[in-house]
Amino acid sequence: MRLIRLAAAALFATLLNVAQAGSLADLTSGEANSGLKEALSTGAEFAVTSLGKENGFLGNKKVKIPLPESLETIEKGLRALGMGKQADELVVTMNRAAEKAVVKAKPILVNAIKSMSVQDAKGILTGGDDSVTKFFRKSTSEQLAVEFLPIVQEATKKVDLAKKYNKFAKKGASLGLIDKKDADLDTYVTEKAMDGLFLMIAEKEKSIRANPLGAGSDMLKKVFSSLN
Repeated sequence: MRLIRLAAAALFATLLNVAQAGSLADLTSGEANSGLKEALSTGAEFAVTSLGKENGFLGNKKVKIPLPESLETIEKGLRALGMGKQADELVVTMNRAAEKAVVKAKPILVNAIKSMSVQDAKGILTGGDDSVTKFFRKSTSEQLAVEFLPIVQEATKKVDLAKKYNKFAKKGASLGLIDKKDADLDTYVTEKAMDGLFLMIAEKEKSIRANPLGAGSDMLKKVFSSLN
């Protein structure tokens, strides 16, 4: 999350300066807005393509979904009881489910960007470190969860340890021993999949900012070259 905040802050704080700075008067607010939308679209495409394939999550340490914290704390015990293979299977299953689910994100993200209001754009440009994450969470989280959850459920129901975890976690949550957000494995995986998606979008935005001439689009080049 810290990386998301830093990347978003650096990009959009600078975009705001572009829109306001007198020395860059040739760059209109409309162009800045178009550049903003194109940057988000490019980031969305990159994120879905990078994550929506085999090992997109599992092979990327930045977004790989680990065992829930409550299960991670007893992982050594599971392995001592000969359940290491099951624990590994669960990790693979969670990440494979996320890889399959994230493919469904593209039209949702694209629609959110196209539907972005002037107020939304202003909020992103002036909203602080986590404005991008806030925008996507506000505008896409509900739809993403609806698309992701059934895919995750279909995958985890085949893993015996997942069933045992859910039974154990619900009891633990009712006793205050487990964080409620980790009490349902499918919800946990869905949230982690969205976190990974937003992180990769932020990373792409950061790369565009760092190398605008390599961005490909004339609009992106014009907007982001003005930052330097």
